[in-house]
Amino acid sequence: MKSTSVAQQELRELPVVPAGDQQALKPHNASKAMSNPSLTEEGEQRAKEPPPTMATAADTLGSITMDAAQLTMSVTDPTAWATAMNNLGMVPIGLTGQQLVSSSVCLQGFEPSLSMIAQINPLMAGMGLVPQPLELPVAKEIIHCKNCTLFPPNPNLPPPSTRERPPGCKTVFVGGLPENATEEIIQEVFEQCGEITAIRKSKKNFCHIRFQEEFMVDKAIYLSGYRMRLGSSTDKKDSGRLHVDFAQARDDFYEWECKQRMFAREERHRRKLEVDWLRPPSPPVVMHYSDHEANVLAEKLKDDGQFSEAIAVLLTWIERGEVNRRSANHFYAMVQSANSHVRRLINEKATHEEEMEQAKEKFKTALTAILHQFEQIVAVFNASSRQKAWDHFSKAQRKNLDIWRKHCEELRNVHSEQLMGIRREEEMEMSDDDNSDIPNKKVRVDESALAAQAYALKEENDSLRWQLDAYRNEVELLKQEKGPLGRTEESVTRTQQLQVLQQTMQSMQQQLLTVQEELGRKNMELRKAKEEQTKTQALLKVLRAQGDEAHETFEHERHTHEFNGFQNGLVNQDTESNSDKQSQTVTREKEALLIGIISTFLHVHPFGANIEYIWSYLQQLDSRISSNEIELLLTRLPHMFKQEFTGVGATLEKRWKFCAFEGIKST
Repeated sequence: MKSTSVAQQELRELPVVPAGDQQALKPHNASKAMSNPSLTEEGEQRAKEPPPTMATAADTLGSITMDAAQLTMSVTDPTAWATAMNNLGMVPIGLTGQQLVSSSVCLQGFEPSLSMIAQINPLMAGMGLVPQPLELPVAKEIIHCKNCTLFPPNPNLPPPSTRERPPGCKTVFVGGLPENATEEIIQEVFEQCGEITAIRKSKKNFCHIRFQEEFMVDKAIYLSGYRMRLGSSTDKKDSGRLHVDFAQARDDFYEWECKQRMFAREERHRRKLEVDWLRPPSPPVVMHYSDHEANVLAEKLKDDGQFSEAIAVLLTWIERGEVNRRSANHFYAMVQSANSHVRRLINEKATHEEEMEQAKEKFKTALTAILHQFEQIVAVFNASSRQKAWDHFSKAQRKNLDIWRKHCEELRNVHSEQLMGIRREEEMEMSDDDNSDIPNKKVRVDESALAAQAYALKEENDSLRWQLDAYRNEVELLKQEKGPLGRTEESVTRTQQLQVLQQTMQSMQQQLLTVQEELGRKNMELRKAKEEQTKTQALLKVLRAQGDEAHETFEHERHTHEFNGFQNGLVNQDTESNSDKQSQTVTREKEALLIGIISTFLHVHPFGANIEYIWSYLQQLDSRISSNEIELLLTRLPHMFKQEFTGVGATLEKRWKFCAFEGIKST
């Protein structure tokens, strides 16, 4: 016990300088104390919990044993300083005198008085050449205040635990305070971390401190784990281990929300400025109407270059309602000037159409020249395929010539079809122009359809004739190539090809005859349609004349028979009603039978069936039923039968399905 008291007396006599500069004490305004009830409840809960035990330098003073030689050592001896600081777990810094260890162990060139190393070793940790050791313990220093002293915790122990930091936290919870600690002492200790806004102290050895800024809270958390001792007293009420943690305060959260809203407003403002900056410029403002502006606009309307801008201004004036009795003449003149540009636009359109026709002609001429060259190349291949030249080529050369000839013929056929398509389009346009002069629309549609069919048959006839000529040419070539010598394998294959070509030629001749017959039949139908048109027009005139006469006679007879008809109507009313009832019952019974049969048929076909399929099935039962009656009956019952479309384009098809099981739920 005696050695412990001597060590404590020696430590009190040592003039230790604090690590950081102490700030001047600022007057604390008691009116700024926090009025947050949640802080008091949180502090009382934390005060009930036992603080975590941590071994500090002050706790280990009792275990220090000192020799008699150390009692007689001078206070200014650097060895005493180093020994005392080593016992407290601190690194000796800024000491002069004899080194505690030999120079061979220390780094070369270390100056204790300057606390610096003259020459840096590249193999030192932290210089980038050697990886720094992980989680080195940080040695904290003793903090001396005016009325208290703070002893650091043991650096080998883990750091004290903290709760999750609330958003915008500016308030800390400080527990483990000495019982005799006053608000002034607390302010003196934590004022070094930053400006304090308010302190709320509780009777249970804890308090809440609110700082001005958020970063000051991190400095206050650094003091967690320090042992606080008031003056030089060793009384239990004058010492305590501090536990600093984040606290949740309403004021902090409210300020944080305000700041977030401010940031959001700034972000919206910035985005709005960006959108306004990237937005295209608005159109120029249209000037208001006046006589001078009207004269200027009339001159602009006459200019082709400024016509688009001027016509927009004129449209705006008319939509605004600037036209009145006084300005009507000005507007009429401007509209007349705008109308004068119609002829110019028509001329421009005609010019562009002429240029397009010229381009088409150039393209057609170039395509014809290309096709002619293809024909010449094919002729060269055909000439080289003859026997007098073909026998002199090798097998590889013959194979290449055959491949080249087929490829060239394919390209020639493609270009020929393209050229024929262009000519076909031109002839169709000409035929459409000719057919547009027919007054009767229905007859015009029929004639155009018949003309299109006739033209298609004519084209097909021409193409078949050309193919027939080509086959004949090939047959002649094969006949010429057939020599007087004995038949070889090639001659046998050529005879087979000749037979096949003859058969195809015969079939093509038959097709040609059938197409010619169909063409003649279509021409006869076209003539009959024209004759029927003339007859119908004559009959229409006669029927109109007869209709006028019949209308006059009908009006005369209607007055005479009106009274008689009224009497006869009363007599025949009963008979007609009876006949109507009988006919209605018959039709209803027939419809019910049809509905039952169709329902059974569609129930067997779950994917539906078209009208033609249903009609063909019902024709076997009753030949008097038409497809229109069936379709009307199906459309009248939407909850029993539904119509669906299947397929795309040319394969589009309407199908009817039986949906009574689904329809009974919706009705």
